[in-house]
Amino acid sequence: MPLLPYRFFFRLCYPCRRLAGLPREDDDRLLDLPADCRIDNFAAMDGQRTFADVRLAWNELGLAVQVEVTGKTRDPEGDIAHPRTSDGVTVWIDTRDARGSHRASRYCHQFHFLPTGSGPERDEPAWVQAKIHRALQDAPQAPPTSILFRSARLRSGYRVEAFLSATALTGFDPEQSPRLGFFYVIHDAELGDQTLSVGPDFPYWEDPSLWSVLELLP
Repeated sequence: MPLLPYRFFFRLCYPCRRLAGLPREDDDRLLDLPADCRIDNFAAMDGQRTFADVRLAWNELGLAVQVEVTGKTRDPEGDIAHPRTSDGVTVWIDTRDARGSHRASRYCHQFHFLPTGSGPERDEPAWVQAKIHRALQDAPQAPPTSILFRSARLRSGYRVEAFLSATALTGFDPEQSPRLGFFYVIHDAELGDQTLSVGPDFPYWEDPSLWSVLELLP
């Protein structure tokens, strides 16, 4: 077994398609992104399996994130007061792709999207923005109406769809800065963790130099 995971040696640039008509307004689905919006985390390189389908797209209004988790036998569990240990999706976005720094700037954002964890019975979906540990400067808090979020239970898992508007992403400027720093982790108490590249042996939750790149295609 190698001392370092194979994916540590790569910093991939993922193409992110531009799709008009997002978010959807006349359907039960907020996004419903096509298969060619999927991004691969190449987990097989390190002998790991993938249990979530992750798809991304963008347009001038903002960034779309869709995740579908399958293979579960239990309902997801969460608590909005403790998003890091809840079942759900966490994404990190750097609108200026400053991967030369090991500490986050005001352009670096962290969002948690939980299929459950809110409401009196903690059975309602919710999203929350969190500060990034050791950041040089915190990103402004996104207005509550700046992110549209939906979650649905599936036969063997769940799906979350989020549309992060330009208002929610400080510095979002596809024309001047078409490359974004990006990372995700999908935490599941039953299935484990799925990350975009390196795992918890590396501090991806606070170090933007470990994130990958999204290139916003014209």
